[in-house]
Amino acid sequence: MSAGMRVLLLVLAATACASNAQTNNSSNDNKQQQQQQQQQQQRGIPDEPIRFTTKTQDSCTMVVSGAGDYTRLRVSCKGPSQGQTPGRSYYCDFQGKPNLCRAYNPNPRHYFNQIMWELRKLSHACQGPKIYRPQMCKKYPDEAQMTFLASWPKTTSSKPSKPVQEPRKPAVPAPTKPVPTPKPVKPQPHQPIKPQPGKGSQTRKTTPKSGKTTTRPTEQPDSRASRIASEYCWKSLQGVCTYFISWFQN
Repeated sequence: MSAGMRVLLLVLAATACASNAQTNNSSNDNKQQQQQQQQQQQRGIPDEPIRFTTKTQDSCTMVVSGAGDYTRLRVSCKGPSQGQTPGRSYYCDFQGKPNLCRAYNPNPRHYFNQIMWELRKLSHACQGPKIYRPQMCKKYPDEAQMTFLASWPKTTSSKPSKPVQEPRKPAVPAPTKPVPTPKPVKPQPHQPIKPQPGKGSQTRKTTPKSGKTTTRPTEQPDSRASRIASEYCWKSLQGVCTYFISWFQN
């Protein structure tokens, strides 16, 4: 066999191998795409994006995709331009396993439509709840719901501002109650001591004296004179003494 024939056969073999490799690669790509589509269909991922408008007329789009065992939702919005200034742009991602809900698998688009109805009520589509619970899967746990994952630009949760503390007023001392003055103790009447049995000493009872005084009858001057004479004069001279004493008394 000549050298030219050998070269020709080698070229044909190389082209055949290349064509086989291309066909194998294309078939592998088709298989991977088919597998991804099957997985998406198994997870119930809708193909077409869902469009809506927020309360502040932001035009938004919801795109559902698969990320491993999870289903991911991206909400992208753009606000209306105001004059020469362009409108705001933002997006946020949510993640969950809604396929755990039985009602999700036969109708996945309705699941995300219920989320869209909640998003369109907001002024900012990425500043809503951290977990969305559609009515069709409300009773299922958080794992089966769409949970907030990330956003751009980063949204700061609006915390309630602390109330301004008013300056403290100086504490006014409570009015002291006046101390009540003790009432004077009334002296109790003296009670007589009762005699105790067995003791010799007994208190004498004082009988009140009547207010009327009895006047003693006055003695006659003769009898008084004779009495004085009988006390101070001799017996033989009592008659004379009586005379003189009665004379002096008169």
